Amino acid sequence: MKIAIVAPSCTLDPTIPTRLAPLAAEHGHEVYFHPQCFLSEGHFAGPDAARVAALVEVANDSAFDAVWFARGGYGACRVAEGALAQIDTPAARGKAYLGYSDAGFLLAGLYARGIGRPVHAPMPSDLNRAGGEGAVARVLGWLNQNEPRHAELVSASTAQQIPKSRAETWTPDQVRGDEVSLLNAAFNLTVLSQLLGTLLQPDLTDHILMIEEVGEYMYRIDRSLFHLTSNLGIRRIKGLMLGRCSDIPPNTPDFGRDVESIAREWCNRSGIAYLGEADIGHDINNAIIPFGETI
Repeated sequence: MKIAIVAPSCTLDPTIPTRLAPLAAEHGHEVYFHPQCFLSEGHFAGPDAARVAALVEVANDSAFDAVWFARGGYGACRVAEGALAQIDTPAARGKAYLGYSDAGFLLAGLYARGIGRPVHAPMPSDLNRAGGEGAVARVLGWLNQNEPRHAELVSASTAQQIPKSRAETWTPDQVRGDEVSLLNAAFNLTVLSQLLGTLLQPDLTDHILMIEEVGEYMYRIDRSLFHLTSNLGIRRIKGLMLGRCSDIPPNTPDFGRDVESIAREWCNRSGIAYLGEADIGHDINNAIIPFGETI
């Protein structure tokens, strides 16, 4: 498989290619780093126009089987709408698109338009985390489709928390042993909150929605959960799962609540089923979640 890597947000560490190439080869893949990954203009990996052009180029090129977003940071929202308007070839619609964090703007827009296969997954930049080689290797293995999948499964006991009127819509093939599989989607909380009401917002009706956060004050997490659960489209999900919220700065005075209690409260207020923990976050254990897939 030939994988194209682009950087719609921030510049990629130039040491990543020599570290990733041998890992990819071990799994039978070839990686191509678009030169745009190493551009720099202020905060971004080159100007908006360059980031749009690179993404459109690799997405529409039939030589590539997948597009892997190099890293997060900030900037994908500035290029998403312009790029997606030009991603319209059969080749683009047959690809997997992988990333998380700021890349969620693009995953959402792709999913909203039915383009390709958006996948919440670790990114090449995760090689800079301690133990990140394993996270990146899991993505390379998943792309082979002959190694274990890592999409989230909802246990039967958790499923009992979903309102009966929704649970009744499950079909027999969604239940295997003691597991229940449902439509999935996963996002960084702030990213998802910011794209609600825009042309990037996908229809998540009857999905299990997983959210995670990093580096945000507790009051900002509370505010984002208010915004998220107040959205009428989000209120059509089957339930919400809370991933890891890490590196939360101390609040002065202390906020007096933890993340789970905040999530439970907003779910309760909005009539959304709270389904417990999800194995996603800004860390090496970040799970691979194909959007809209039941397994």
